[in-house]
Amino acid sequence: MQQIESPPAARARQARWTLIFLLFASGFSRADETPSAAMLEPVRNLVSFMSTLPAGEHPAVFARRGLCIVENFGPFIFCGPRAAAEWEAGFRAHSNEEALSELAAHFDAAHDFSQSADRAYFSLPTTWTGLAHGRRFEERGAWAFVLQRESAGWRILGYGWGVTGYTEATP
Repeated sequence: MQQIESPPAARARQARWTLIFLLFASGFSRADETPSAAMLEPVRNLVSFMSTLPAGEHPAVFARRGLCIVENFGPFIFCGPRAAAEWEAGFRAHSNEEALSELAAHFDAAHDFSQSADRAYFSLPTTWTGLAHGRRFEERGAWAFVLQRESAGWRILGYGWGVTGYTEATP
């Protein structure tokens, strides 16, 4: 004799299987919801370069071709074959004009991570601190990064910086 399942019992069984499926599916899709340490390495190296501005050294974090950077210092957009050199010159000038020192960056968790083959995108909330003209400052913003995987590892293909808040201590 075949046992007939009541509608509430059938719905409960279906809900259990749906929940199990969703837990497995979400576990697999969440595996890469944040950039890997290898992806964050060029970002951390860029921060290190910006914080120290070593004489005679150039940042080795940018993609070989196709680089495009949007910044909050002139000329504001750096694209093309000379983008890295022009960005570096622009940042060094900006750093000198603002008398920046003691620069440090703190990152919050990355948002909106996505990867397709050898490219990755993420938004990185960042807080810069340091001295500008001898006064303590805090600049909050977000970097939107596009990375390209090259033979030497992940490199920055492009980024845009946007300030969302700025405070400076009064003298």
